[in-house]
Amino acid sequence: MKNAFLYGSLKIATVMKIPIKIHFSWLIVFGLLTWSLSSYYFPEAAPGLSDASYWFIGSIAAIMLFVSVALHELGHSYVARRYGISITSITLFIFGGVANMKGEPPTPRSEFRMAIAGPITNFILSILFFFLYSEPFSPGVKALCLYLSKINLILGVFNLVPGFPMDGGRILRSILWRTRNDYFSATRKASLIGQRTALFFIFFGMFSIFVGSPGGLWLMIIGWFLYFSAQGSYHHTSLQENLSGIKVRDVMAHEIVSVAPTMTIDEVVNEYFLKYAYGGFPVYENDQFLGTVTLKEVKHIYRKEWKDVKISEIFIPHSSKWEVFPEMDVMKALEVMVTQNRGRLMVVQDGKVIGMVTRNGISRYMQIMEK
Repeated sequence: MKNAFLYGSLKIATVMKIPIKIHFSWLIVFGLLTWSLSSYYFPEAAPGLSDASYWFIGSIAAIMLFVSVALHELGHSYVARRYGISITSITLFIFGGVANMKGEPPTPRSEFRMAIAGPITNFILSILFFFLYSEPFSPGVKALCLYLSKINLILGVFNLVPGFPMDGGRILRSILWRTRNDYFSATRKASLIGQRTALFFIFFGMFSIFVGSPGGLWLMIIGWFLYFSAQGSYHHTSLQENLSGIKVRDVMAHEIVSVAPTMTIDEVVNEYFLKYAYGGFPVYENDQFLGTVTLKEVKHIYRKEWKDVKISEIFIPHSSKWEVFPEMDVMKALEVMVTQNRGRLMVVQDGKVIGMVTRNGISRYMQIMEK
């Protein structure tokens, strides 16, 4: 789920050398929130102002809410960096924000501190805005400060709910991890509790809708998102555990079936794709590795042109970003596949290609070992 929000995002700023991005879904909730605050909340909180003033204050409140979310994620990121975990970006989306971290916390203590940093940031902001609210500002500014104080308090408390992968769920995992001294067991337990918490949100949201209470639909949507996030975390942890200690050399294909750049698409489809049932092949010329060709590139060409178009015209040139090494952990190779959106990587040793590792090959290895 988290990776889905890496796409469709636009960089808007850089803070602490971390790119801050907004997902297109952020614009949806920004518009709805601005309309709701301008039309209902602020006219009641600060009566007597003009419509233009309400829309201005509502827009500022919506922007500041997402600034608060970004600061929440920066709180996580600051502590993560203290433990040597790099942050590639922070993405704001319809449900809040996510810091994209490279790696997991090394110890239960680091997990706890990283998780608690976000809510603590919101509590500090809540206190700050409450002090500003007590100052002799205009009614509109005071209403804005009170709203930001309340919403940061809500954000801090809500994130402490033990629904993994929320902050509260991560705090729970750190406690279970420290108690059991087993990272994988703690993650599975926290993920299962997270799924149950999400189901509570969904059913409570349904109940709220039936009794006419506002916010029921939003609770259901949040519950749905949390459920699949927790489920994804559970499966990812199971995958990590099953592949723990497995190296690329254990799952790679040593015998590489390659094609030549001078071959036509028609030849490659009939003599390779249909024969071997692989999703892609490396392209070699005079023992020199040039790149890969997959069904994706083939399908971009009209079938009637297959006899005339050569592989040299459609193959993807190789990049060092798509290389792994025999002694690399398979999980690291999978991370490269995900981040680079590649289904296959070349295994290189001493500057030479000695094999290839694919997602299907890893899945096949796991199926065999499970038996």
